[in-house]
Amino acid sequence: MRFVDLTTDEASDLWLTAQKIGGPLEKYHKASSLTLAIQDGPQAGQTVPHVHIHILPRKGGDFEKPDEVYDALDVKEAELKKKLDLDKERTDRSLEEMSQEAEEYRKLFL
Repeated sequence: MRFVDLTTDEASDLWLTAQKIGGPLEKYHKASSLTLAIQDGPQAGQTVPHVHIHILPRKGGDFEKPDEVYDALDVKEAELKKKLDLDKERTDRSLEEMSQEAEEYRKLFL
């Protein structure tokens, strides 16, 4: 599934959800800005077959030039692709790991 395949309502819901999540994540990470990114299709770097938005809290000086974050994303995606055949070797995080992360983030939305 790609972003271009979403209905108007789905696309709207996706961006409204990113907006609701972005603010609390920015505060939690003591950031001052956000980068929102979608990799829509294999040539754009999409490595999982579902639509999602990367919400990246940003701080002053995290990169020399703000757009360098995209180069960093490309490098990480390339490293991940080399390390994993995502269909064969990807392992899920443990339920405990995901529960801990969810509990930490849940506090942001209560």
